[in-house]
Amino acid sequence: MFSGGTIPAGANRGRSTARTPKQAPRGSGAGAGPETPEVIALPTGPRGGSRSDHGDPGKASTARSAHAPRSPLFLSGPSGAGPGHCAHLSQVAGPMACGNPDPVAGFLSWCRRVGLELSPKVEVSRQGTVAGYGMMARESVQAGELLFVVPRAAILSQHTCSIGGLLERERGALQSQSGWVPLLLALLHELQAAASHWRPYFALWPELGHLEHPMFWPEEERRRLLQGTGVPEAVEKDLDGIRSEYHSIVLPFMEAHPDLFSLRVHSLELYLQLVALVMAYSFQEPLEEEEDEKEPNSPMMVPAADILNHLANHNANLEYSADCLRMVATQPIPKGHEIFNTYGQMANWQLIHMYGFVEPYPDNTDDTADIQMVTVREAALQGTKTEAERLLMYERWDFLCKLEMVGEEGAFVIGREEVLTEEELTTTLKVLCMPAEEFREFKDQDGGGDDKREDGSLAINNIPKLKASWRQLLRNSILLTLQTYATDLKTDKDVLSNKEVYAKLSRREQQALQVRYGQKMILHQLLELTS
Repeated sequence: MFSGGTIPAGANRGRSTARTPKQAPRGSGAGAGPETPEVIALPTGPRGGSRSDHGDPGKASTARSAHAPRSPLFLSGPSGAGPGHCAHLSQVAGPMACGNPDPVAGFLSWCRRVGLELSPKVEVSRQGTVAGYGMMARESVQAGELLFVVPRAAILSQHTCSIGGLLERERGALQSQSGWVPLLLALLHELQAAASHWRPYFALWPELGHLEHPMFWPEEERRRLLQGTGVPEAVEKDLDGIRSEYHSIVLPFMEAHPDLFSLRVHSLELYLQLVALVMAYSFQEPLEEEEDEKEPNSPMMVPAADILNHLANHNANLEYSADCLRMVATQPIPKGHEIFNTYGQMANWQLIHMYGFVEPYPDNTDDTADIQMVTVREAALQGTKTEAERLLMYERWDFLCKLEMVGEEGAFVIGREEVLTEEELTTTLKVLCMPAEEFREFKDQDGGGDDKREDGSLAINNIPKLKASWRQLLRNSILLTLQTYATDLKTDKDVLSNKEVYAKLSRREQQALQVRYGQKMILHQLLELTS
C-alpha cells in the first residue's frame, strides 16, 4: 500500500533536487513540441539536485556565475529529462520497449517489484502532457502530498549497476573532468545486457537517435539559428570534451574488458547520445552546506522522477533522504493537470543546450541574457582617444582580473528584474569609468578603501540612477552584444506575432527563435533604461 500523505510542517525534506547541468533530461517544458523528449535536470548537471554538466548542472548556479563560461562544461553534471519515447536500442540490446505493447504497464510492474511506490492519485501517461511521457494527477493533490517514493536500491548509478564492483576498483582510471564516466559505462553495459534488471525502465526512455539537443544539429544549422545566444560555443566545447573523454578513457576501458562490453557499444555516436541522455535525465544529489568544499556527488538515473517535465512555475519537487527520494507536491494540483518538476533556474539557452527544449516567451521567468565581459572591455577601449588612455584601460582591466571580478570567458548575467552578477558588473563599471587619479588610489589600496555603496544598485529599475559614464559604457556594451545576433529584435518579433508564419517554421527554428527573442527583450529593456 502507498504510505504517502502530506509531509508534516517542519519535517526535514532535504535540499531541493533540481537537475544538475551535467545531465540531460529527457522531458520538455511548456512549449516543447508534443513529441519533444522530456528532460530531468540535476543541479548543474543531473536533474536531481542541479543539472550536471557535459552541460554543467547545479541548478544553473554555474551558468549564472560571473566567471563561468556561458555554457556548463561538458563534464560538470547532468540535467535530467524524462523518457519521451520508446527507446529504440535494438542495435545495442535487442528489442526492448518496442517489443512491449504496453511499456508503461511493464514499467509499473517493475516499480512494484523494486518497491517504487506511486500515489494512487498520479499516473504515467502520454495523454495531456506537454511532451512525451509525463505524470498526470488522476485526483486533486494538495500541497505537501507525497506523489511517489523511490528507494535508493531502485536508482541506477555506478554503485547499483551490475558492474559496480569493477567501476569502484577502477575508479582512479575513470576520473575525468565531467565525473560522468562511471555512470556512462554503467549505462553502456546495462543497455547491452539481455537480462538487465533495468530493461523495463529503459523502455520509457526516448529514442536515442531522435534527441533534440543542439549537439545533434548540423553545425551550419546550429550556428545559423543560434548565433549570438552562446549555445554554439557551448556545444563545441562540450563536443571537444566528450570526444576526448571517449577516446582517452572510455574506449580503452571497454577494450580492456571485452567480456563486459560488446563491440556493438564501442561507438562514439552512442556515447554522445548517452551523454545527452544523462545531461537531460539524470539527477545529482546536492551536497549539504557543510560539505560544500567536497567534490559534487556523481550523477544517477532516478526512475519515475525523470518522467516529470520541467516548468519554471513547477508544482512538485524532489527531496532526498538517507533511504529514499521523494517527489512532493509544492502547490495544489487539480485533477487532470500535469505534474511538473524543475530542473533549476534555467534560462532558455540553458534549457535548449542541455535538454533540447525551451519555454515560450514570456513563460520562462528565469530567462537571462549575457553580456560577455570582454565585450565591456571592447566598449571601454572604443571610448579611449589616445594610446596612453588605451594602455590605462588595459591596466584597469588587469586589475579587475586580479580582483577576480572579470575573466576572458566570463559573462555578466542579466535577468528580467535583476542583474545576477551585480557585484562583478558594479565593480567593473566603477573601475573602468573612474578618473585616472582615483583609479591609482583605488589600486594602491588593492580595491579597498571607501566601501560605501554607489548611488543606485543594479536592480533593473535602478539602472537610470547610475552615473552617466556608467550608463554610457553599459549602453555601448549592450549595443555591441546585440550586433552578435544574425537578426534584430523587430525581425524576430514579426515572425513570432504572425501565427501563420511561425507555424511554418521547423521545430528547431521555433525553439531557436524563442531563445533569441527572450535574450533580446532583456537586452532591449536594459538598453532603454540606459538612455
